[in-house]
Amino acid sequence: MSDKTAPVQQIPELKPGKYTDGHPLDDVQYVESKIILKPERFTSRMSFWDYARIVKRVAKEHDVGFTTDGYENERPQIREVVFLDTADFRLYKGGFILRRRIRYEDGFPFGEPEIVFKYRVPDLQAAAEMDVRPRIEGDYRIKFKVEVLPPKDAPGGVRVLYSHNCEFPLGHMHEGEQTKMSVVSHTLPALSKLHRPREERLALVNHTIVEEVLQDIGTLDFGKGVTAKANLALWRERGDHAPLVGEFAYQVKFKRRDELHDKAIKRSEQFFVSLQLASPDWILPGATKTGIVYRKQGNPPQSHE
Repeated sequence: MSDKTAPVQQIPELKPGKYTDGHPLDDVQYVESKIILKPERFTSRMSFWDYARIVKRVAKEHDVGFTTDGYENERPQIREVVFLDTADFRLYKGGFILRRRIRYEDGFPFGEPEIVFKYRVPDLQAAAEMDVRPRIEGDYRIKFKVEVLPPKDAPGGVRVLYSHNCEFPLGHMHEGEQTKMSVVSHTLPALSKLHRPREERLALVNHTIVEEVLQDIGTLDFGKGVTAKANLALWRERGDHAPLVGEFAYQVKFKRRDELHDKAIKRSEQFFVSLQLASPDWILPGATKTGIVYRKQGNPPQSHE
């Protein structure tokens, strides 16, 4: 198994560099592990806990702590997610993902809609050198992640993508027509590298509005202070509630790479591979949540995923 579980420990060092304003390149501070699951397996809240029992069994086999204390009585969170792109999916083809999401509580929108802008590619240096910072008045969050996924062909291994993300409230966007490419490019200068006709507009990808049902199921403890909250999600289409995709995920946050103790990260990756092998009937191979939305009306555009 060792030849299939080394990618996170082998993350290359970034070459020194700066953005145009002199700010040093961002470095990764998250490792997010994700297994894409068949959506038809999730038919009720209890079906999330069916998969949680598999997680618990595999965690025990690998001496990984897993507790559901405090989570069993939590209700699922509901969020609405939409993807925005040009008619020819130029953002996605260029490695960019632009989505808007809003949380619901008791059936009503809660808080302000949030913009999530990503540059996701398999090359760490390229991801770091893409300056995803927005041109806005107000706060924003940068999240630079190592995304760990199963192989595209079959469960039982690891592949890695690098996702350089920026998140900020929709209200911080430049005033104007917020679907107009010229306005969006002003707010997100990274998109200026894409050719854009003067009056081009962004639209919902495949006319799809996603309803996300997100259930936190527990906390994983890999030792040496490396812990992660685990959750399961179901994406379905708003309107007819047609299921789109499911996902199991857990994320480790750190300030410096030396906080990722080798033994703990090795245990995390071995757990990740074993969980795939323990749940083959649940897994949707070769997919990402974003890719499922983009391919909804046929083959997806060429991407960097």
